[in-house]
Amino acid sequence: MVVNVCALRFLCIKVLKRRDMKEDLPYPKQRQRLPVILSPGEVAQLIGAASNLYHRTILMTLYSTGLRRAELCRLKVSDIDSKRMMVRVIQGKGGIDREVPLSKKLLVALREYYRWMRPETYLFPGTVNHSRADKPITEKVVWQAVREACTRAGIKKRVSPHTIRHCFATHLLESGADLRSIQMMLGHSDLEATTVYLHLSRRHLQSAANPLDQIITTNPAQLPRSRRLRKPK
Repeated sequence: MVVNVCALRFLCIKVLKRRDMKEDLPYPKQRQRLPVILSPGEVAQLIGAASNLYHRTILMTLYSTGLRRAELCRLKVSDIDSKRMMVRVIQGKGGIDREVPLSKKLLVALREYYRWMRPETYLFPGTVNHSRADKPITEKVVWQAVREACTRAGIKKRVSPHTIRHCFATHLLESGADLRSIQMMLGHSDLEATTVYLHLSRRHLQSAANPLDQIITTNPAQLPRSRRLRKPK
């Protein structure tokens, strides 16, 4: 359906130059589903279940920075600014640069990883013909790191690299960060895209009293256990 509408819009607007038709051909509404969120404990299990130091560092970087898969793949050694404790994201989605705070725990992990891997340009170098090369890893490698760790940790939820990005934003919100700061760290051009995390944050959902807790109900111990209707005496 979406493809058909796109084709009609292109025909009317680009070919026939009927720009007035743009409003008459709206895109169909798509179902909005809330993303899966792991608890902080589950994220710790996921990271702890990494099969090697390479995968562990990838998982820690994803969770600590909220980077997209493509942004993580292109991350360079020079993007880690330990003096300012910031991670630079160059030409993220939409071609926009941004910075994300560098976690002290992540910095320790990155230094340990660097002493072993010795990456030159890209922080997570890929391979050519099964040999290490100074080129970005593919997004498939990031997927593999997440899926393997998820299986090893026994987590039954459907987890992807983007799930960890959602966890980063939701856990920040639950820790007291404001939406505007989270928007900047995620690289969202519109604050509306960030407000979805209000629906995922336990702190915000539980801040208002439940209406059931505001009324007086009968003691369940005084109620009959049978569902059969009693005959009037």
